[in-house]
Amino acid sequence: MKRAETYLKTQEAGGKILMTERSGHGRELARAAVREKYERVVVIGGDGTVNEVASALINTPVTLGLIPRGSGNGLARHLGIPLDTARAFDVLSTGRMRSIDTGVVNGVPFVNAMGAGFDAEISRRFNELTKRGLRSYVSTAVRLFFSHRPVQCTVEVAGAVFAENAFLIAVANSDQYGNNCIIAPGACIGDGKLDLVVIRDAGVLRGAALVARLFTGTLDGSPLVVRKRAGSFIIDRDEAGPIHADGEVHQMGRRLEIGVRPFSLRIIVPAERSG
Repeated sequence: MKRAETYLKTQEAGGKILMTERSGHGRELARAAVREKYERVVVIGGDGTVNEVASALINTPVTLGLIPRGSGNGLARHLGIPLDTARAFDVLSTGRMRSIDTGVVNGVPFVNAMGAGFDAEISRRFNELTKRGLRSYVSTAVRLFFSHRPVQCTVEVAGAVFAENAFLIAVANSDQYGNNCIIAPGACIGDGKLDLVVIRDAGVLRGAALVARLFTGTLDGSPLVVRKRAGSFIIDRDEAGPIHADGEVHQMGRRLEIGVRPFSLRIIVPAERSG
């Protein structure tokens, strides 16, 4: 669908098209839409833009629509929203509303996944690149792999506490980061739970095997992977540092308190999509 056609149809429906101008602007625009009692806010962008907008729509009656145009499009892939723009626009009129869970880490919302350690540092470096895409992400990850220092941490879940030397520690709401990189095989975005995934320090050879598992959906089959499913987690790291929430980087202290907000975000998904 051409931009002019989209604009005309939006105008006829009593809507408007707005462009984000800076970091955080999407959140501001979405908050204004809530105040003005719009029924739907449509995001054209990637998971980072979705994070901004969705954070203002959580626990409101406003429904999110998504036209995926990002580098990874993890949320769209998980929900079966077409990556083809014309087909994604069709979903806005033919799809159904679904309520999904969202997560929160130290007050910062996330829709898809959050992480500390290796993936947080990748997100920080990736966000500084002028040219993005799967190739840029992979090259960034490869360079970081040989210098990254594991995170010493303890994890509290369901009253139990365990310690880990974590190369990567993530809490996922959906099953993937994007580009079909499956960090939490079988995760469901509407089960009222989050999925903790710890990848222990692996070394070069075993690390390469884990990368293959990420893209074949078989990560759980590795003895280097710890997987827990619960409504909340507490992670105490050996030092403060960056985390990412849907790829957006935030500096946080040593203690990370993570929880789920069940069925807190309304979103349009394909009518035929189940689960």
